[in-house]
Amino acid sequence: MKNPKPATITFFLAIVISIAAAMTHFFLERHGQHALFLFVLIFLLSYFFIYNSLQIFIYRKIKLIYKSIHNLKLGRDTGFSEHLGDDPVADVENEVADWGVMKKREIDELRRMEQFRKEFLANVSHELKTPLFSLQGYVSTLLDGALEDPNVNRVFLEKSAKNLDRLCTLVEDLNEISQLERGDIALALETFDINKLVREVFEGAEVKANNRNITLSIKKGTDTAFNVLADRERIRQVLTNLIVNSIKYGKESGETTVGFYDMDENILIEISDNGIGIEEEHLPRLFERFYRIDKSRSRDVGGTGLGLAIVKHIIEAHKQTINVRSTPGIGSTFGFTLLKSKDR
Repeated sequence: MKNPKPATITFFLAIVISIAAAMTHFFLERHGQHALFLFVLIFLLSYFFIYNSLQIFIYRKIKLIYKSIHNLKLGRDTGFSEHLGDDPVADVENEVADWGVMKKREIDELRRMEQFRKEFLANVSHELKTPLFSLQGYVSTLLDGALEDPNVNRVFLEKSAKNLDRLCTLVEDLNEISQLERGDIALALETFDINKLVREVFEGAEVKANNRNITLSIKKGTDTAFNVLADRERIRQVLTNLIVNSIKYGKESGETTVGFYDMDENILIEISDNGIGIEEEHLPRLFERFYRIDKSRSRDVGGTGLGLAIVKHIIEAHKQTINVRSTPGIGSTFGFTLLKSKDR
């Protein structure tokens, strides 16, 4: 019998004890009426004592254990929700099983976060080390005599300046992500036309696009005003990052297209390219800090590896979502939503 109740356990024990006593008396005295009377009496007495013993010495202890488990799950030291049923053993068993599953999930999450922390520290160290070592080499060379050589000194100083700029950008991006995560940056919400803002970003990225012969355009059928309520400069930062990325990683003589879609309360903005695409295995981690699909190629085209992480934090600060879909050899599409403005 699986998970018997106290009354069931008591009944069977009382029956066994009563039968044993009655049969013993019957064989000794050979008197059926006395044996039957003894059976009933012993059954009632044993049932009463066994049942109360179970309640006092076993099930009350189990209830105390249940209280402790329940309170720990709720994160408190006192108080108890009286929802323990008639079968406390089964209830406690279920609670312990649920608790075990919950703790396993917590441990798995802690391990994942620990791995993420290790990767983050390793990435930060690597990103800082590269420009610092370059700077150290250039400065040491200049101090060793190259400073007096007009054919070398300016070149080395310019390279040192580029590495300093890279360091400054990295520190600024790290600081910005920290502020976004802590919620220290207040959003300056205003109503503006997202279509117009995209065209402004197009103008700023025109030189980069021309260098790779990439066409920047608004998707046909969506080239109209779409008013949103958001932080204009933060969204400019999002659009700039996504559009410039599509230029960097798009194919030569390709195309970057931005489309707008009315989603009832929100406006969906999608930035698409017909570039190299991204393997499916990389998509879940694409918005992580310092995550690079092709580390060597990423460093060739520049960037700190924090751009998409910042983009994600900015969109989430607006209480909106961002996603990506991609097919290798066909292209990628980044989409995010913004709240539609009620102002006309």
